[in-house]
Amino acid sequence: MEKEYDVVIIGASNAGGFAAAAAAEKGAKVLMIDKMKSAGYLYRDTIASIGSKAQRKAGVEIDKQELINFLTEFAQDNVDQRLLNTWVDNSAETIDWLDEKILRPHGAHIQATPDAYYESAMNRSFPTGNEVTNSDGTYWESGYGNWVLDEIKKLGAELRWQTKLQSLVVIDGKVVGVKVEDLPTKRSYKISAKNVIICTGGYGSNLALMQKWNPMGLKTNVYSDSMRDDGSGIVAGLKAGAAKDEEAASIVFNRAAVPVGANARDMYEIDMTPPDDPAYLWFGSYPFLRVNLEGERFYNESSPYQFAMHAAARQTGYMQAMIWNEDVMDDEHLKAVHTLGCSRLGFPGIWTAEEGREQIAGLIKENLVQKADSIEELADKLNLPVATLIKTVSRYNDLCHKGKDEDFGKEAYRMLAIDQGPYYGAFMSGRLLATLDGLRINTKMQVLRENGEVIPGLYAAGNCSGGFFWGAYPDHVPGLTASHAQTFGRLAGKFAATASQD
Repeated sequence: MEKEYDVVIIGASNAGGFAAAAAAEKGAKVLMIDKMKSAGYLYRDTIASIGSKAQRKAGVEIDKQELINFLTEFAQDNVDQRLLNTWVDNSAETIDWLDEKILRPHGAHIQATPDAYYESAMNRSFPTGNEVTNSDGTYWESGYGNWVLDEIKKLGAELRWQTKLQSLVVIDGKVVGVKVEDLPTKRSYKISAKNVIICTGGYGSNLALMQKWNPMGLKTNVYSDSMRDDGSGIVAGLKAGAAKDEEAASIVFNRAAVPVGANARDMYEIDMTPPDDPAYLWFGSYPFLRVNLEGERFYNESSPYQFAMHAAARQTGYMQAMIWNEDVMDDEHLKAVHTLGCSRLGFPGIWTAEEGREQIAGLIKENLVQKADSIEELADKLNLPVATLIKTVSRYNDLCHKGKDEDFGKEAYRMLAIDQGPYYGAFMSGRLLATLDGLRINTKMQVLRENGEVIPGLYAAGNCSGGFFWGAYPDHVPGLTASHAQTFGRLAGKFAATASQD
């Protein structure tokens, strides 16, 4: 076995990087490994917290218990509330460390998003977002993950790329190291460690594990945008005796355009070109009219992202078509619906209205968005029943003009009439960002057995750890997944480093 480290961290993305930095700051001898050649681009730019310095400066106030109760209710109490408390109590310190130690020395900074407008209970929202902002304040600083990795090396930690976890080394019930493979040479070897932190992400790109743990996700998503997530860390933890969440959790974007006639149940492709994601339709997160394959409206389109996939799962082919026109793509209409997070219009959203319209033009060329001068022509291009779609659009327009959605209760400010052409349509499904069910942990990030006992020497953080999410992701708490990973990664690094020194 190779020389002993105080802490070995598996995975160099959000949770792993923050764990490595925290452990190294504590004076631990740290090794971080990752199966890929880089990880800097994976660090997320909208990060949630309660009470960061940037939030206090912006006058953002969030009631701790109100947010925890919301998250608990959203998950129908299928979470460990102690973990929610732990996140709330430590999220601000994590953001402040990032701002002061990583961003500001490079001219970037954290900027809080002060508003989270909503009107309905289904869209309850919180202004939790902290944006990693570039030096001129115009957009995210997307390359800051490389600064985190540089800081880790400055603190004395060692990084090994293209080094893949094969298994955990367990002696007498204690994790004492890892067995890894050097991918370029195919050489396997063991590394001794006082403590190991698993930060390997979820399993969304492992079809066998998706079928086993999240079969509905295979039916309601047509893309996995997490090509690295093979579930290896979770599987290794289970083999070492760990317990795992029994039900699936995931974060899904309703932004996957698919060809006319596609069946979501039979389509699931791994996105191999991030961040240039195929068939990405940003307007998919806007509350435009949706119809099923029979041309009928079937739900309230104003809801969290993943609810759209749940609604479509009760329809033919697990599919829905989005219908809109030229008018609703102008700046005024898009701004009026006030979306949150990365679907927001303009920074801190991904794009401006003009960039969104340019994307539509590109998807038309790819035959993923259909354009027509009449509803009849659009129905024909989408293979939808013409008479039914005409009736549906007419009814929807009447409700928009009334200012009251008498059919499904969508808020009036999100009822955008589509009275005149040109008209647009696209078949829509989900794109899986990550699975979020993982190994059971306690508030010290220690991995637990089924009987609740700690597995000595083993910690987990990020999407491979469980107890924090269930079912759909609460996207109206912007930046929660990223903050969960970074905050719990930082805590895992601190706890593992301290334990190694005892």
